[in-house]
Amino acid sequence: MNEPDLVHDDRTGLVLGAIQLESSNFDARPAGIAIDVLVIHAISLPPDCFGGDYVQALFTNRLDIGADPFFEEIAGLRVSSHFYIDRKGDLFQFVSTRNRAWHAGVSSFRNRERVNDFSIGVELEGCDALPFEAVQYRSLSALTHCLQSSFPEITVQNIVGHSDIAPDRKTDPGPCFDWQRYHGLLQPRK
Repeated sequence: MNEPDLVHDDRTGLVLGAIQLESSNFDARPAGIAIDVLVIHAISLPPDCFGGDYVQALFTNRLDIGADPFFEEIAGLRVSSHFYIDRKGDLFQFVSTRNRAWHAGVSSFRNRERVNDFSIGVELEGCDALPFEAVQYRSLSALTHCLQSSFPEITVQNIVGHSDIAPDRKTDPGPCFDWQRYHGLLQPRK
């Protein structure tokens, strides 16, 4: 199956082909910062449950706290990645790549603190205990190729898991994320 056709608009920072949902959980990047890191996350709401629109609601500050007891624990949480890929492979964009989405928290990469400043965050609907779907890998590789066309500094060496930049706090995307499969999809096309 082919990757979806995606185009990054350098002027707006939006990816054409993604479903656009606006989040307010971002701010301006520091001036002069080059985007050179892609951070892969995993999220499921409630934990280990898939489907529904709870992640989208969280990232747009519309989560119904009464819908699940776990949601009371995250009431008031203001976070968002730039992108989210659900179990069906649908790609959502919440924040322009020109802005700093609040996805990484306290983090560092190669002795640089505040990874949000110089990264793009992608959440996959998933958890540590279950494999991701083939269609998610296809969407993720299509998005990665699209972003690399605008941000060539995002090399394979600069694509990391949340656990790589915040190892004392985070485990995602988890042991079931198949890095070898993903890297294979990033190989140049012949």
